[in-house]
Parts: sequence; structure tokens; C-alpha cells
Amino acid sequence: MSALIRAEHLSVALDGHPVLTDVSLAVAPGEIVTILGPNGSGKSTLLRALLGIVPATGGRVARAEGLVIGYVPQRLAVDRTLPMTVRRFLSLPKRVGDAAAMAALARVGVPDVAQRQMADLSGGQFQRVLLARALLAGPDLLVLDEPTQGLDQPGEAAFYRLIEEVRRETGVAVLMVSHDLHVVMAASDRVICLNGHICCEGTPRVVSTAPEYRALFGLGTQGALALYQHVHDHSHDGGHDAGSGHAHHYDHTHHDHHHA
Repeated sequence: MSALIRAEHLSVALDGHPVLTDVSLAVAPGEIVTILGPNGSGKSTLLRALLGIVPATGGRVARAEGLVIGYVPQRLAVDRTLPMTVRRFLSLPKRVGDAAAMAALARVGVPDVAQRQMADLSGGQFQRVLLARALLAGPDLLVLDEPTQGLDQPGEAAFYRLIEEVRRETGVAVLMVSHDLHVVMAASDRVICLNGHICCEGTPRVVSTAPEYRALFGLGTQGALALYQHVHDHSHDGGHDAGSGHAHHYDHTHHDHHHA
């Protein structure tokens, strides 16, 4: 299966200081790949290099022809004095019709926020609106830079569940940087541990027992990588906000996830 995006021996230096050295990775269609790494490990720089925002100093990035990428940034500063409704935001920079905008908001679980001001949204709502905007492009690949940073645990779990559902329904591939070194979505097909270079990679279960992972990230949860498990014993009829009663848990044992 040909990769949607591939880095081959990628190196990046910023202001003359090496940030990434000899990084090779690929994301296949429909795959969820999570990148873990401590602060300063080059996670965001890797995403920006893959997106072509920062130049490589060595190696190369190859993208599938016609690849459409939806990008959800780590944070987006919104001037609180600038009037900007969610509906207007969804039409930047490319106008979208009302039906498409409303369908995207419904898909991410916030169907009623179209006329709200961006500056008035909660953290969870804001991230969902960013995701809706990314999905409007009909992407082959979603790139998410620490999308749950600043959310509480129920909000983080709900956002992970949403990403699982979007992948299952649309087949979109996902490349996600996680800010939490000890919790990763169990639906990840691969986890890549980064610290200027790739220290280890594999399924969440394999990485959770890798000595390189423990050496890099310490023993935060008795050295275990906790897998966010989506438990399929609830209805999807309700809303997706945190606290909506859906069953979910963080499982600190090494379970494989329940997805085919």
C-alpha cells in the first residue's frame, strides 16, 4: 500500500541548531499514527516539515499526488475584541455553504454553535470547531498537533472517541502529536517515540513495553503507557460533550484495542 505522506532520512535545523536528525516515517491510507515526545523533542517541527511549512536541511518529504490534508493546530489565538462567529470562521479562507458547514459541526458533535463567537467557546468546543473546519476540505489525512492540550480528562477522552469515529466513518488517515506521554488512543495503529530522532515505534502495546520508551519518558504510570479504550457499550444518539454519560476509561494495563 502506497503511503499518503513519507519522510525519508529527514533532518531539520532551526537557527542553526539541529532539531530533527534522520527521521523516516510513513502514513498509510486510513492509518492512525501517534507521535509522542517530551517538550523540545521536535514533534511540532516534524509536523511542520511534513506540511512544508519549514524546510528540511537533509532528506526529503514525499506526498501522494493530489493529497488533501486537514490541519488542526496546537492552538489558535483569537482576538477577543474581533467579532468572529463560528459560521464565519468555517468559511475562512474558502467559503463553504451553510449545509456543508452545519453538517461538519454536527459531525463533530457541536451542531448548535454556528452563531456563537469563537472567543466564547469552551476549550472542547473550540477544538471541535477546528476539527470541523479541517474536515470540510474532505481530507485524505488529518494532521493534529496536540489537539487535546488544555482539555480535562473527560474532554480528552471524548475528543479521542470523536477521532476514532471520524476515521471509522470516513477512512481518513490521522497523524497526531500527543501532549500526554502516558496516555495514547488505543486505536492508534502505530506509536512513534521522538526525541530529535525516532527512539522506538510500533503498536501501542509494543511501545508500552519498550525499554526506549521507559528510558525516554520515565515511570510516570509505573512505566506503563496507558491506552485510552473506547468501550462499545453506549449509544451514539446523545451529544459528545464531556460528561454526556458515555462509558470510557483509561486502562493502565496493556490491552489491545477493540477495533477490527
